[in-house]
Amino acid sequence: MWAPTLPPAARAQLPSPFAWKVAAAGVVGGVIGAAYLAALMVIEHLLGPEAWSPVPHIVVLAAVGATVALIVRVLGPTRNVELLVDDIHVMGGTREVRSLRSLLPISLLCVGSGGTLGPEAPLVQATGAVGGWLATRWGLDRRHLRVLTITGMAAGFTALFGSPIGAAVFALEIPHRRGLEYADALMPAFVGSIAGYAVYVVATGSGLEPIFDLPGIDSITLADLGWSVAAGVASAVVAYAFTAGVRALRWVTTRLPTAARPVLGGLGLGLLALVDRHALTNGEAALHDLLVAKVAAGTLLVAAGVKLAGAVVAVAGEWRGGFIIPLFFVGATLGAAAHVQLPGTNKWVLVTTMMVGCNAAVTKTPLGSTLVVTEMAGVRLLPTALIAALVALALTGPIRLIESQRRRDETADRGDADAQLGPEPAPDIAPGPLGAP
Repeated sequence: MWAPTLPPAARAQLPSPFAWKVAAAGVVGGVIGAAYLAALMVIEHLLGPEAWSPVPHIVVLAAVGATVALIVRVLGPTRNVELLVDDIHVMGGTREVRSLRSLLPISLLCVGSGGTLGPEAPLVQATGAVGGWLATRWGLDRRHLRVLTITGMAAGFTALFGSPIGAAVFALEIPHRRGLEYADALMPAFVGSIAGYAVYVVATGSGLEPIFDLPGIDSITLADLGWSVAAGVASAVVAYAFTAGVRALRWVTTRLPTAARPVLGGLGLGLLALVDRHALTNGEAALHDLLVAKVAAGTLLVAAGVKLAGAVVAVAGEWRGGFIIPLFFVGATLGAAAHVQLPGTNKWVLVTTMMVGCNAAVTKTPLGSTLVVTEMAGVRLLPTALIAALVALALTGPIRLIESQRRRDETADRGDADAQLGPEPAPDIAPGPLGAP
């Protein structure tokens, strides 16, 4: 049977087969993102703090912790972003998805019941793992395995943050402590991010809206540049406090029985909520009201403090989730509190620079953090946000919450393009020393 053929010149203009695989990884990531967040909404409706009065909700949180311990015992421990980053450096990416059997239900329970950590880390782990799994199924080499893993991560980030460019850069910065070294994955990450975002929007009908609604500004001044430096310094202080709190509390919890840690973590979160309700949830829903209403500086400082304490308790108590959104919340409320005390300043410059600085200092993602926030608030804020991110990054060199972040190993990359992947290895699902970011 006759089949139409394209001339060589026309065929050369078509996307390569690998480009279609990149787009497919992005599409799958978007589907996973939509399904995960839909399931999370159901759990929040049943177990979240809005469904319970404070004291009974403490019992709910303790029960969730016990359920987490039971799932780990039955299905095995979860992986985290730290192990995913290590896989990217060592093997090119993750090659197994079996650990998602425990990670997905555990993270949905931890986040949906009101835990302080956000859904970004488990969602990125899932989409990154599936991207790597697809590369393995297609028999791709290690370099392409890394590209599809990062592409999947980018699709997961953008489904949550609604900022495709920032999400792609974020996924590329996470493996490193300084810079963006897997530049060969840059364009695929953009393609996967856009593809995943388009699928997510179509599947959910949520519209092209970011996770936070931040107003833009008309202009910035020289004084705003100075305040952005101050915000970077303040963000570094927050990062040191968070890191010290996690390490100190983990020193305690690692001496307790493994099954008791998530139970005590749930109890700790519930007790913190009795001090202030902002200790619970990652703060996504509450932040808008705190920023647009006239709120006292003391109220904002308490909200930031209990959110940071809740994140420390959740990480040390082995509640699965990410600390990116809580850090955004802490930075935003501290920036708003500073504006109350310094009424002559630009509120939204302080809010956005503190958001970016706090997150960049801990996760070492200055470009991704800047782009994610400025895609929400407008590009006019990009200079001030970037200054804060770079200052915070420079002042927090000793901080290593994600231990596996490191330089690209060029010697390990040699010959990757010619080395086909072998059979899938047994999963390494030992938990890392910290909760995922």
